[in-house]
Amino acid sequence: MSIGNPDHQDSTQSADFFSLRLFIAGASPVSARAIVNIRAICEEFIAGRYELDIIDAHQQPLLVQQEDVTAIPMLIKKSPVPTKKLIGDCSDREKVLKGLGISY
Repeated sequence: MSIGNPDHQDSTQSADFFSLRLFIAGASPVSARAIVNIRAICEEFIAGRYELDIIDAHQQPLLVQQEDVTAIPMLIKKSPVPTKKLIGDCSDREKVLKGLGISY
């Protein structure tokens, strides 16, 4: 599933496009919280400049292996480079923004 809002402007000055993958484990409360948190962060700071793929580890175990996912939930920033991996439900907004390289 890909999410993005091309009509909303972000509060950062960078024109980088963000390609993100969020690995979750089914419909667990932690997975649901991670989805809500990362969507809110993306819409506030990089709206219109991101693609968010939400990947259920149970449904796509080969992709989990290919991406070397060691914990769930895990957010992987594929671009802009460098690639970054963030573990957790994305509730620490400052940590997520820093990990994504977004000025706030």
